[in-house]
Amino acid sequence: MKVFFNQLLDYNFYCNKQLIEFCSEMNDVPEKAIELFSHILNAHHIWNSRILNKAPDYKVFEIHQVKDWGDIHYENQRSSFEITTNAEDFEKRIDYENSEGRLFISNLQDILFHIINHSSHHRGQISMNFRQHAIEPIPFDYINYKR
Repeated sequence: MKVFFNQLLDYNFYCNKQLIEFCSEMNDVPEKAIELFSHILNAHHIWNSRILNKAPDYKVFEIHQVKDWGDIHYENQRSSFEITTNAEDFEKRIDYENSEGRLFISNLQDILFHIINHSSHHRGQISMNFRQHAIEPIPFDYINYKR
């Protein structure tokens, strides 16, 4: 299970890093893309914090400047690898409170998969936003990453 999640986290890291580099070279990143990628970073951080039973540093929809994305992304990845490295049971139940204050319980493997799936979903939205602004998006398909 560790190998599987580390592979998916590598894929997620690679895609996000590509997007960060791409946006860092742009003169004018579309506002919606900034909002969506900031949300990706925030959600990943918040989920890591929930797993580690720590208070998050970011709000769900907090906006970050493009120049700060790389540091936040790197820390998210480091924290996720710490989680998978130390995980003894991926079925472990995690009690947490969502952003609206409701209590939930999810297991570790579902949360880790959610982090990757959530990021993929919003990268797809960013790609659509780029097309709306006549910007050719980066291909983020998993199969392209594995080639």
